[in-house]
This record gives sequence, structure tokens and C-alpha cells, in this order.
Amino acid sequence: MPKASSSRLTPEQLLAQIEFEERRARRGRLKVFLGYASGVGKSFQMLDEGRRRRQRGEDVVVCALQPEYPEQVEAILQKLEMIPTLKIAELESIDVQAVIGRHPQVALIDGLAYENPPGTANAYRWQDVSQLLDEGISVVTTVNLQYLEKLQEEVERITGNRVSCTIPSGFLDRTADEIVVVDASPRDLWCEPTAESPTSALVEAHKLSRLRELALLVAASVVDRQLESYLRSHGLDQSSGVQERILVCVSPRSDAARMLESGRRNADRFQGEFHVVHVQEHALSQPEQETLDKNLKYARELGAQIEILGGFDNTEAILHFAKRVGITQIFVGHSTRHGLRTRIWGSLVDQLVRAAEGIDVVVYPQ
Repeated sequence: MPKASSSRLTPEQLLAQIEFEERRARRGRLKVFLGYASGVGKSFQMLDEGRRRRQRGEDVVVCALQPEYPEQVEAILQKLEMIPTLKIAELESIDVQAVIGRHPQVALIDGLAYENPPGTANAYRWQDVSQLLDEGISVVTTVNLQYLEKLQEEVERITGNRVSCTIPSGFLDRTADEIVVVDASPRDLWCEPTAESPTSALVEAHKLSRLRELALLVAASVVDRQLESYLRSHGLDQSSGVQERILVCVSPRSDAARMLESGRRNADRFQGEFHVVHVQEHALSQPEQETLDKNLKYARELGAQIEILGGFDNTEAILHFAKRVGITQIFVGHSTRHGLRTRIWGSLVDQLVRAAEGIDVVVYPQ
């Protein structure tokens, strides 16, 4: 007698699938443009998305904007309908009832984390957005990384700044259908070092790199949650999902503690794998050997899987290992000091960035 198919859904799984599909069919869809720093262009991206959708024939309205926006935004606004905001005690809020009455296909709403004025039905703008989604209206919105409650402390450690209003942990995971990280290069957001401040600009660039890393993790987290929900509702094995595999490259000439801690943290977030490699070198000085030993010792303490690689071409050795293991992110240090060794290490970074097709390379100034 043939065995029953293991892929057949149980009654509970079938009910979960029906509820999942009905819920998605009823609700509007939420698309979020996530910025990891001010000035990356979230508002422009949101409005340009609205312009493109309108050109495709969708009914799009603008419901809320930042108080100030770049001049290039004005040309886009001329082509879009706007629903005026309510003004209460000199503060603006979305006219939720007017939007529901107008019932567009898509509402453009800047500043997802804004606090509403006293006396409005919802205390926060993200609650307005949730209400519109429940009414079947899709929303395209923007938010900065610092306003996500679950990352507030980590962002504060990086930037030294703390905001007063946040979006609750889990809101994006539960609600967002798509997250786009507005990914301006960190080098586009900071000035070159000057004689007066040679170090401060480099420190700022490192902060931006760390914030960018967090933003990419938020987007990946939402995708993972959606995949888990889909697999669960269809009775599929959740272990078939994508797993993060982090690779940290350590050298004998720099303290890798910060990279190693970040790699461990990122691997833990996604229950992924944490690998550390060193490409073997000969004739190390005593200080270099001590630095390498310290880096590898700390990697072991953090539970990394360590590999010592051989080969004349460092880039080739690292990428061969990364592709064999299925690495998704490579963390590599970049020295800001001058000298022959530094130029060689910098060249390695450039080669990795160019050659690591399909693998994210995160560069840490050291």
C-alpha cells in the first residue's frame, strides 16, 4: 500500500493557509523606504515610486510630507494628487477619514514614526498607516533606522543620539510587505579628511557603515519572517529557508575585535553560521604574530568556525572558501594608515568588492 504523501496539509495547516491568504487579500500592502542616515533620499524615492505607479495607471495620492524637501521633489508633486493634512495646535497629522473616504489604491506617507498632535484618534502615524492598510489601501512610506524601537539602543551606541518616538518592535516584521534600503554609499555622506580634522571624517564613515549594516539586517529580517510565514501556512519545512553565513577576515596587523563582535551578533540574529578565516603568511614579526593570535583567540571565544587558508592570492583563497561554504556576507578590515603593507591590504579590499559577486562585502576602517 502506498504511503500517504508527507506534503499533505493537516487541518490546522490548511486553516492557517486560508487565513494567511485571506488576510493578505483584504489588507493593503505596505512598502517601506528605510534610511540608515539623514540625507540618503528616502522622500524622493517614495515620491518617485508614486510617480511611476501613477504612470502605470494606479490611483495614487500624497497624504503626508516632510516640512521641507529638496527642489527636485516639487516637479514630482505637480503630477500627484494631495489630500491636505489636518492642523491641530500648529502640528500636522494625516486626515485619515478623508483618505478612507477618497479610498485611493496607494497612499504616500512620509515619516512613519511621527507622533500625532493631541486630540487625534491615533497617537502615532504608524497607527494611521495600520488603519489605512486594514481598509484595503496600500501605503508607501519612509522611516529612518533610529526610529525602530528594537534597534534604538544599538543606534544610540553608534551615533550618541536618541529619539523620543519609535515604532514598536515587530511592526515592520508583521506588517511590511517590502522594505527597500535607500542605500547611498557612506562615502557619499561624509567629507574627505582635512588637515584640521583628519580623523573625525573617518570615524563618521565607520558609523555610517555600521548603520548601513543594521538597515540591511532589518530588510533581511522582514524577508525571513515572510518566508517563515509562507512555509508554515503551506505546511513546508521551515529549515529550507535562506540562512546567513557570516565570514570575518582577520589579519596580523589590526585589532579585529569590532568586526568579530559584529559578525557574531549578525549570525545570532538570523541563527546563521559564523566563520573566521586568515590567509597564512610567512615571516611574521613577533608583534604581528601576537596580534594574529589575539584575534584568533577572541574568534574562538565567540564560537567562530576558524579556517587558516593557504595560497599566493589572498583574494582567490578567501572567495574560494566563501563560495564553497555558501557565505552571504564578508567582513574585512581596511587600514587608513599609509605604507606598502597598507596599500596591499587596501588592494585586497578593492579586489574582494569587485569579485565577490552575490556576496555582500562590509568594510571596516581600522
